[in-house]
Amino acid sequence: MDYITKLNKYLYKNEHKFVPNKIMTKIITVAKGDGIGPEIMDATLRILEAAGADIQPEFIEVGEKVYRSGNTSGITKEAWASIRKNKIFFKAPITTPQGGGYKSLNVTTRKTLGLFSNVRPCRSFYPFVKTKHPKMDLVIIRENEEDLYAGIEHQQTDEVVQCLKLISRPGCEKIIRYAFEYARQYGRKKVTCFTKDNIMKQTDGLFHKVFKEIAAEYPEIESENLIIDIGAALLADSPERFDVVVTANLYGDVVSDIAAQIAGSVGLAGSANIGEECAMFEAIHGSAPDIAGKNIANPSGLIQGAILMLNHIGQSNVAEKIQNAWLKTMEDGIHTADVYSPERSTQKVNTTEFADAVIANLGQEPTALTAVHYKNGQPLQIPKYKRKPARQKTLAGVDVFVDWKGESPDMLADELQKLNSGEIRLSMITNRGIKVWPEGFEETFCTDHWRCRFQASDDQQVSKEDIIKILSKAIDNNIDTIKTENLYYFDGEPAFSLGQGQ
Repeated sequence: MDYITKLNKYLYKNEHKFVPNKIMTKIITVAKGDGIGPEIMDATLRILEAAGADIQPEFIEVGEKVYRSGNTSGITKEAWASIRKNKIFFKAPITTPQGGGYKSLNVTTRKTLGLFSNVRPCRSFYPFVKTKHPKMDLVIIRENEEDLYAGIEHQQTDEVVQCLKLISRPGCEKIIRYAFEYARQYGRKKVTCFTKDNIMKQTDGLFHKVFKEIAAEYPEIESENLIIDIGAALLADSPERFDVVVTANLYGDVVSDIAAQIAGSVGLAGSANIGEECAMFEAIHGSAPDIAGKNIANPSGLIQGAILMLNHIGQSNVAEKIQNAWLKTMEDGIHTADVYSPERSTQKVNTTEFADAVIANLGQEPTALTAVHYKNGQPLQIPKYKRKPARQKTLAGVDVFVDWKGESPDMLADELQKLNSGEIRLSMITNRGIKVWPEGFEETFCTDHWRCRFQASDDQQVSKEDIIKILSKAIDNNIDTIKTENLYYFDGEPAFSLGQGQ
């Protein structure tokens, strides 16, 4: 058995018939995934081979089989080693088992490898794919590592659970600068930022502040900030007004699926996850176990992920060839069942037949849809984050969170005032963020979770020893403290939120 035959057997394990003409030079880690994953991955790899992609797959097993074997992370040490060695991970959809104890491997991979930027192009293919928005052509750039997706949650009382929203300046700077650099490299004219800083003034406020700082460095690119609710509404109604959208993790997850769906189908969209060292490429849809094994799934999302990957590794000529062949196939009306329409389609095909059609169109360009011509497929070079000089940090008090089953905030205040220590005194009680003492309303519904703010008069500086005294008194008075948050000023500016109604 010669070396090429051995390599072919190792790579494909009799699942994929492929005899390479040469040893491919760029080794990439490939996971066929779960559900429809193996079918659409095989179809996509055939297209890559036919187009002359200079890659060599190294297969790993991740997802449901690994979860079911008792590995709650869904990935083995050997698989991690392959990804970290090769730096490029091409992944079909995977299934995360339902129920407790399992973490999403997608989220784990993005955060573990520092894949801070999720890039999702969303383009209309009208009139060949049904859509109400024929002129849509935008890119969602989503922060990938922090926000509520940090997954830090705690149950603190019988009635209240907490999820921490973490936004960092390094995280904001990296994703926002990436958005502007992406716009500059790909000839985009405008970057729009989505936040909710009218409510979350500290977290989303930081994201908006950094956006304005960085936007000033790119005067040739138009910039705007929109509150996420109206931004999402405008995106759904008039997507043609957007070019590049940059936003935090949760918002980006929601609006990217909205954008993909109104463009025609979530099944047509690919995704790139970019970090300083590694990158991961995938379709944005799930594993669709209900149609697995039927050879009817649309491989287009994974094909688009592959095109993003080829651009990233500098094989833009191959990416361009595949993209134009795919556009020609869509234009010819050769469609899988999910986008098939008697009015717009000429042929309903299965997964294998769709891949065959794309391969047959390699070297051709669409005539009705706009052909693509990539000028620069090299990875964007984002400078590493440089920590700013430390600001003056002053401790001004503490929020003590209390589990208390009583119903009257005034009664709780009477108990809490026993904890006053010197100049540090109870100044406010909130329940679910709403001020209920002093001068609360009887109509306000309260749970068993109370935020009790202790501050020095005139916001004088206090010490951590003062806070320890408050907590010690709480123990002496049988008050159940469940967490604390120190209140700080940075360069004289308060870095904590007021109570609603304060």
